[in-house]
Amino acid sequence: MKRPRPTQPSYSAQEKAQAILRVWTERCKPSEVCRELKVNWVTFSQWQQRAMEGMLQALEPRVNLTTPPALNPRLQALLLKRQTTLTTRKLAQRLEQIQLASPPEPAAKMS
Repeated sequence: MKRPRPTQPSYSAQEKAQAILRVWTERCKPSEVCRELKVNWVTFSQWQQRAMEGMLQALEPRVNLTTPPALNPRLQALLLKRQTTLTTRKLAQRLEQIQLASPPEPAAKMS
């Protein structure tokens, strides 16, 4: 029979941030925070990683929300290729319609 896993306590974002900042400001050691909050080192390490990612993301220049979000380059290239194919196909169809609608030109006479 499997033993049920002990559930880890749930902490708010503010509590996690305070714990991380206590370590980053060297007010206490990571092992002390882990022991105090009853979390393992892996969990605390993940909190730190997410905090760093969030901080870096928050410090990036703000994106202008009035312009649509940019597509990734691969998707943009695929869309451009598709648009080019459609445009070329439409032009070819139109040229064919014009050629079928116009009467054949008389052959030039040689003198």
